[in-house]
Amino acid sequence: MVVRGSIVLSVLVAVAFVSINLHFMLRQQVLKLYRSFLRAIRDVPDEESRKELLEWARSDFKNNKHHTDEYAIKMLISHGERQLKQLQQNVAFSR
Repeated sequence: MVVRGSIVLSVLVAVAFVSINLHFMLRQQVLKLYRSFLRAIRDVPDEESRKELLEWARSDFKNNKHHTDEYAIKMLISHGERQLKQLQQNVAFSR
């Protein structure tokens, strides 16, 4: 039975490692997305709009930081990437 327990423990450790590694990668994606929003907002010509967008981005990320489910985080990242693309296009058109 020691061998069986050892195998189960090894599997659990491997699953925990994959889970930790996956959350680390998701965290890096979220931080990259946040920095991209900050860079895009920096290019907004109107100062008042810049302030509003900055507050919106901060509050949106803060309001969603409690999520721990991998699927939910991936969906939020996907949604954020679409919003970022739209913001970048709007900033490009305003120049």
